[in-house]
Amino acid sequence: MTAVGRTHAERSRATRTALITAGRGLFGERGYADVGTEEIVRTAGVSRGALYHQFSDKRALFDAVVEEVEAEVTRRVVEDALTGPADPADALRAGARAFLDACAVPEVERILLLDAPGVLGWERWREIGARHGLGVIETALQTAIDAGALRPQAVRPLAHLVLGALDEAAMVVARAADRDAAREEMLAALEGLLFS
Repeated sequence: MTAVGRTHAERSRATRTALITAGRGLFGERGYADVGTEEIVRTAGVSRGALYHQFSDKRALFDAVVEEVEAEVTRRVVEDALTGPADPADALRAGARAFLDACAVPEVERILLLDAPGVLGWERWREIGARHGLGVIETALQTAIDAGALRPQAVRPLAHLVLGALDEAAMVVARAADRDAAREEMLAALEGLLFS
C-alpha cells in the first residue's frame, strides 16, 4: 500500500515507530543529554510537528524508547530461560545470566542503566522494569518453590528483591573494568542469596 493509500492511524503508527527507532539509535549511541530533537526528527525523516504530535517532549520519546528496550530485554530473558534447562533452579540461573548479558549490550546499557533512572526518575524507571519483568520473576520463583528448589516463602517480596538485585548487578557489571569477571561475581552472589 502506498503512503497515499494508508489510513491516518497507519501513518501515525509509522511516524511513531520512526521516531522511536531514531531516538533509540541516537540515545543508545550517545546518551540522552547529547541528542537534540532536531537530530531525532532529521534521522526519523519527519517534521518537528510530527514529533510533538506523537510525544509531548524529548523525555516522553525517551520513555517510549525505554519501554521498547525493556520489553525486548524481558522477551530475550524469557526465551533464553525457556529454551534452556528444564530444571526450575537452572532456568532461574539462565534467566539471570541472560539479563546480565542483555544489559551488557552498549545500547541497552546506556538507555536502561545509565540514562533511564536519571532522565525518567527512579520511580518511573522501576515501574517500567517491574511491569515487564516482575511477573516473569514471580513465575520463575514460584515454579522453583513448587519444585522444591527454593524454600517456601512469599513470592512477591522475593521477586522485588531479585529484580532490584538484578538491576544493581547489571549496573555493577556496566561500570566494571573487567565485565566478564564482574558478571560471574554477580551471578555467584545471586546464587548465594537464592539457593543458600
